[in-house]
Amino acid sequence: MLPDSDRRETFRTEMDNFYMLFTRYLADRAKGQKLDWAKVKSPGPETIVPYAKLRRDEAAPPSDAQLLSKLAVLKLNGGLGTTMGCVGPKSAIEVRDGLTFLDLTVRQIEYLNTTCKVNVPLILMNSFNTDDETKRIVQKYMGHQLSILTFNQSRFPRIFKDSLLPCPKHPDEDPAVGNFYPPGHGDLFESLENSGLLDQLIAQGKEWIFVSNVDNLGATVDTKILHHLHTTGSEFVLEVTGKTRSDVKGGTLIEYDGQVQLLEIAQVPPEHVDDFKSIKKFQIFNTNNLWISLKAIKRILAEREMNMDVIVNVKTSKSGEKVIQLETAVAAAIRFFKSAHGINVPRSRFLPVKSTSDLFLITSDLYSLDHGQLVMNPQRLFGTIPIVKLGDHYKKVADYQARFKGRPRIIDLDHLTLSGNVYFGSDITLGGTVIIVASEGSRIDIPSGARLEDKVVTGNLRILDH
Repeated sequence: MLPDSDRRETFRTEMDNFYMLFTRYLADRAKGQKLDWAKVKSPGPETIVPYAKLRRDEAAPPSDAQLLSKLAVLKLNGGLGTTMGCVGPKSAIEVRDGLTFLDLTVRQIEYLNTTCKVNVPLILMNSFNTDDETKRIVQKYMGHQLSILTFNQSRFPRIFKDSLLPCPKHPDEDPAVGNFYPPGHGDLFESLENSGLLDQLIAQGKEWIFVSNVDNLGATVDTKILHHLHTTGSEFVLEVTGKTRSDVKGGTLIEYDGQVQLLEIAQVPPEHVDDFKSIKKFQIFNTNNLWISLKAIKRILAEREMNMDVIVNVKTSKSGEKVIQLETAVAAAIRFFKSAHGINVPRSRFLPVKSTSDLFLITSDLYSLDHGQLVMNPQRLFGTIPIVKLGDHYKKVADYQARFKGRPRIIDLDHLTLSGNVYFGSDITLGGTVIIVASEGSRIDIPSGARLEDKVVTGNLRILDH
């Protein structure tokens, strides 16, 4: 059946946007490596503002409610839970006390709206992979103190790496490497406009949009940052935070030819990758929490100025052929906005769940829930979170859950490494550095009530129920 006129128009617009992205890719490829590493500088103090130094307008400060009435919240909801062994949108994965990412987000904003007597809407940018299921899920929130809006990001065609021709559709093709793909969260701006939501929000008096990944449980509405936007008049603020050894591959802000911009590892010349990962040279990384002026988005799109750097993602089809998908990163738009800068926020605003190692931390006694917001346990004496490395036996959520009876207490934990087939009883306490390695083909059972502190356990230890 032929698509209706609206769908045809959307498809034409998407293909126009793809053509512009593809043209930029061809131009970049013809020029070769265009990043001059000698010009890459760490950002200066005027580019990165410490969170502790954020100030309100002292002359005539608006109330929190006045600023919140001009805000919309957008969650990037295009990803699936396949990397964690789940089916459907990642936002539907249960992460804490039977609640999903989406449940927690709804609770946060609903509490904000109720306590401040405002109407901050929640917007979900879906992909064609997540749209149908997400629309079904959000029905359960009808009647809540919250307006939930959804729209789809674009569908771009994958192309063969060698011929640069579009990939044909095969009925038995893996969706991960099929003929269409969602082109990264940098597509947000065009898709928001194409959906009509950009004009709708501006007409409603909304001035800013707070954007974050749906799996970042630390990305909550912060009125301190909102007041900073009002005071400075900045059109684009990117939250960054201190880099640890776990974050060395994350994008960072740099100064290049006197301009602030985002640098992703894919853009770094191979001989400078170690330099890019250095914690000394680049001390902060991008959390993908962004505060953006809606009117500025409208202006820049109208002027066709938003030509973001192209990220080339190479995939392998079932037939073994290399295909590429051209993407952009939303934070890369920072260089097109006026008075754009970063804010160095506390680590508590970056709590992503990318793996079961992250899930282990989120579900532990390290955090409590307060109206959908994760709050660090005050008994934790260190400012940092433990380093947790779980092996292949724990990659899928179901396998992870089968190996833990209850939540281990980890207030005093510094480092945990689990390798091999390890099972935990209930009421376990872990502290200091704990390393447990089960030999191949064997199993280790940690008995209920055990306390492991600065311990290394290896080999085979099977405890049978009696």
